Amino acid sequence: MALTPSNMLPLDTKAPDFKLLDTVDDQIKSLNELKGTKGTLVMFICNHCPFVVHVNSGLVQLANDYAAKGISSIAISSNDAENYPQDGPDVMQQHAKSNNYPFPYLYDETQEVAKAYDAACTPDFFLFDKELALIYAGQLDNSRPGNGIPVTGKDLRAAIEALVNNESVSSNQKPSMGCNIKWK
Repeated sequence: MALTPSNMLPLDTKAPDFKLLDTVDDQIKSLNELKGTKGTLVMFICNHCPFVVHVNSGLVQLANDYAAKGISSIAISSNDAENYPQDGPDVMQQHAKSNNYPFPYLYDETQEVAKAYDAACTPDFFLFDKELALIYAGQLDNSRPGNGIPVTGKDLRAAIEALVNNESVSSNQKPSMGCNIKWK
């Protein structure tokens, strides 16, 4: 595991489109059909990264808290499943079900989507407004495995709250930190 910061995609970047396999229901899903009425959270995660495992319940809670407010959450795994079989589609499906993911868990087999988003680590978060313009690219909060800080989602929740309340999102955004995406 290499501790890797996110690349901080420039704000106002238009969300790159995609069509990916949803490992939960074995259907191809597009960004356009999954986007929220108020905003869309795209999360790059995986099954085994200790940083993602550490925040899994917080991600589920966050997605559940904001779904009724028009925020759609989408999880994508782009890890090389050939060299990291624990991140393959079958295991992703089991993982999503056992963690009660309320969001689609998409498989980016070619890694083209991760590259389009300039995703670097798991977890990596991208919050877009209703026009799919990037308004937040940063960390969930300051909690990391072993640092004793509880998972609250404070930073990402502040951005989502500003979005749903039609307020400005602070441009002071700290990069996410986690395991590097396992590139082919």
